[in-house]
Amino acid sequence: MPSQLHSTAVLLESPGELRLKRLLLDEPRDEDVVVQIEWSGISTGTEKLLWNGTMPDFPGMGYPLVPGYESVGRITKVGKKSKFSLNQRVFVPGAKCFGDVKGLFGGASSHVVVPSERIIALPETIGEEGVLLALAATAYHVTQGKKALQPDLIVGHGVLGRLIARIAVMLGGHPVVWEINSDRMGKADGYTVVHPSEDQESKYKNICDASGQVDVLNSLVGQLLPGGEITLAGFYNKDIQFNFPQAFMKEARFRIAAQWAPQDLADVKQMISSGHLNLQGLITHHRTPSSIGEAYHTAFEDPNCLKMIVDWREAS
Repeated sequence: MPSQLHSTAVLLESPGELRLKRLLLDEPRDEDVVVQIEWSGISTGTEKLLWNGTMPDFPGMGYPLVPGYESVGRITKVGKKSKFSLNQRVFVPGAKCFGDVKGLFGGASSHVVVPSERIIALPETIGEEGVLLALAATAYHVTQGKKALQPDLIVGHGVLGRLIARIAVMLGGHPVVWEINSDRMGKADGYTVVHPSEDQESKYKNICDASGQVDVLNSLVGQLLPGGEITLAGFYNKDIQFNFPQAFMKEARFRIAAQWAPQDLADVKQMISSGHLNLQGLITHHRTPSSIGEAYHTAFEDPNCLKMIVDWREAS
């Protein structure tokens, strides 16, 4: 009888109630690989909503859960039908391998069992910054790399907003970014970051909201040129409302950009590997699993924390 696999994982038992726990992993199938996680990121979007209990209900939602969808690790076991190799470094966008404990999205764990089709191989030149692959792919998915869709105004200078801006610059754009937090207004390369009240531009053709704040929408409609488009790239926990007559007069278009598609991951991996997309300066904080509670509080409460990384390399 094969030995059972266990993992040390972040367990969110209920909103605000988080701890490390040893969990039994599902038995790997022939299509699966076992990955020993090196680093995982803490999401200040969906993961924060799970943390504070404001995540809108959806199929599969519930506690207790293992969070996380930004993980990098090495393969320690390969199923017979997998094309991956032992010790290969891969990006893992979460896992559902914890029995009755939900994987939402299951990447914050020392080990995971995951289908081969879910992971993506990484070159050795990409280390901890590989956790940003999901956000980079989400940023790329906003416009699918099309120059005509690149935003000239981006709202929010967090990690997602910075990645959207960097991709726009990479494709020849020079966007303006709105940010209300003075601690987050620096380190712009090829674009301009301003407080909305100080923006000298009056109208924009393509606006992208990466803030996730529903109350900003009316002001964005007011900044839109006739026939312009507003792309919602954040995740919103409330109903979205806007002034219809104003949007009607401008024939405003609204578009929702969901999470990345598999091709987006492949495309941004190539951009990162080739050096065209720079990820420097986005990872600002590091913690080990032993201080996991403090790591989550810092990630969600410290405005200077852009991306918190949990280093699992010494965890069992």
